[in-house]
Amino acid sequence: MRLLIWLFLFLPPSALAAEGPKSFPPTLKAVEPRVEAPDFALPDMDGKVHRLSDYRGQVVIVNFWATWCPPCRREMPSMQRAWLKIRDQGIMMLAVNVGETEDTVFEFSGEYPMDFPVLFDHDSAVSDAWPMRALPTTFVIDPQGRIAYRAVGGREWDDERLLRPIRALRR
Repeated sequence: MRLLIWLFLFLPPSALAAEGPKSFPPTLKAVEPRVEAPDFALPDMDGKVHRLSDYRGQVVIVNFWATWCPPCRREMPSMQRAWLKIRDQGIMMLAVNVGETEDTVFEFSGEYPMDFPVLFDHDSAVSDAWPMRALPTTFVIDPQGRIAYRAVGGREWDDERLLRPIRALRR
């Protein structure tokens, strides 16, 4: 006990601080039973409207995010790398920005290039219709339009441990 007291007194505070994870968890939570994903119609950065139902028959990754959210910012480069791996495999990726202006997202995309569609949910009506409480939250939609997986918090989306179950949904 005396040793613990001495250690506590003489260790620097940084040695006692709880340290957060150095990387995001490589996990997806299966949604059982699978439920129909709420449809939406949202504009992208070019003004083209995307409807989730337009992608029926494909696996779709739907990521809800914002530029002010540190884990969202941190995971975005890995989403771009994942997109480069999956875009020719019948898998779609949609990043739904929640409540921000086009100018804010355009500025962000200068720092973090994104080739996949970035959609605008200006009034948060779409994100409010989905079963989520935090950003980022990502849903993986199966080809029948049902939510198969959910991930709350950031991920390294190009990690094969995440991409493997996503690819398996194509069958």
